[in-house]
Amino acid sequence: MPEEVLFKSESGQTREEIASYLHSVADKLEQDNAVTLKSGSESVTMEPPARPTFEVKAEREGPADGPGKVSIEFELEWDENGSEGADESGQLAIE
Repeated sequence: MPEEVLFKSESGQTREEIASYLHSVADKLEQDNAVTLKSGSESVTMEPPARPTFEVKAEREGPADGPGKVSIEFELEWDENGSEGADESGQLAIE
């Protein structure tokens, strides 16, 4: 299935700045509000359903024998037709 990027922003931020963005998204989710992403003249508004699929990935890219790039990715996913996300087993814990 082809992927269409609706919005993308990538920039260096402090840990505090990143936490502020994540808090803003969390507040919108708790209040059952839409989430609007803006950067310059670009913007997109998304309305996650009550139970989207929440995916968390920790990745390392690069050579096996040398330094690479590591990431933590958080993703909310749902069908455009309004149905809720998949009901996966396994409870996520962030410590």
